[in-house]
Amino acid sequence: MLGSLPSFARLVAELGKLPGIGHKTATRLAFYLLRSSSAEVEALASALLEMKRNLTFCHTCFNISEAEFCKICLDRGRDDTRLCVVQEPQDLMSIEKSHGFQGRYHVLHGALSPLDGIGPDDLKIAQLLARLQQEPVSEVLLATSFTVEGEATALFLARLLKEQGLRVTRLALGIPMGSDLEYIDSATVQLAINSRREL
Repeated sequence: MLGSLPSFARLVAELGKLPGIGHKTATRLAFYLLRSSSAEVEALASALLEMKRNLTFCHTCFNISEAEFCKICLDRGRDDTRLCVVQEPQDLMSIEKSHGFQGRYHVLHGALSPLDGIGPDDLKIAQLLARLQQEPVSEVLLATSFTVEGEATALFLARLLKEQGLRVTRLALGIPMGSDLEYIDSATVQLAINSRREL
């Protein structure tokens, strides 16, 4: 059926490449866009192109940014002695919404997953270690997700960082096992930050 509608089939195929979007959901989204006005579809296409043109990753922490350095890295009011390590930029956003952490951040862009072929060289770990040589950090808060991969990443980093004499803490109360930070409410994230523990 879709083979006789190549433009529709292409849209379904492209939507299906998005994370968490299977063939059924991609088809449903394609039908939604087909029923939408041209102005709505053009606004979506414009937003996607603008995002690709204007957004990049901060040269220091690897958060998303519209400039060479993100607003958090440029904020002189932050605590330079505390560094929070997260897996993805959306995890950073969740912690920021909680208003429970006022230090700096470092985004790994993933977690260790040997089964998927993701090792330390595939993450921003070398950049993290380089930062720690140059910045006055005394505590590193490991805020990776409470999944098998997130826990493995936290343990791996804890071993590396303790060798450098740093205080290493981990989010504690409030975050259930198997969950991703981006889906946790702000109050729970703040509780977890306030209850962090030594590793």
